[in-house]
Amino acid sequence: MTGWTVVEVTDPAELVAASHLFDGPVSLAGATDTLRRPGHVVLLARAADGQDVGFVSGVEMRHPDKDAELFLYELGVDEAWRRQGVASALLGALRDVAVARGCRGMWTGTEADNAAALATYRAAGADIDDGSVFVVWDDLAGA
Repeated sequence: MTGWTVVEVTDPAELVAASHLFDGPVSLAGATDTLRRPGHVVLLARAADGQDVGFVSGVEMRHPDKDAELFLYELGVDEAWRRQGVASALLGALRDVAVARGCRGMWTGTEADNAAALATYRAAGADIDDGSVFVVWDDLAGA
């Protein structure tokens, strides 16, 4: 038996309360906007005492000549809960959501030197494509 459950977030206040898991504070406006956007999903791992200990977010994508797929946007686990299977459970739950939505694949990106993330993804059955390159535009409004 695990010390947590995975739940799909529907209430933006849940994301605000779980701000400690994210890179920065979660605003109510940001959480509301994320959850109302079609194809977006956020799952939380919640301990038996109600504490949120991890999250994963994803976005369903579709291109006219490809099957639907789910982009794994971000995965995070509270430091005290790492190496206990929380990330694997979150990835499995996100995979289940993707399959239920008719997605044939799931993908993400990370830094080549992020050994912990790469090991987690490999353990969850992912293939690592060492030849990919991500191209980023960070400030579209300022360009």
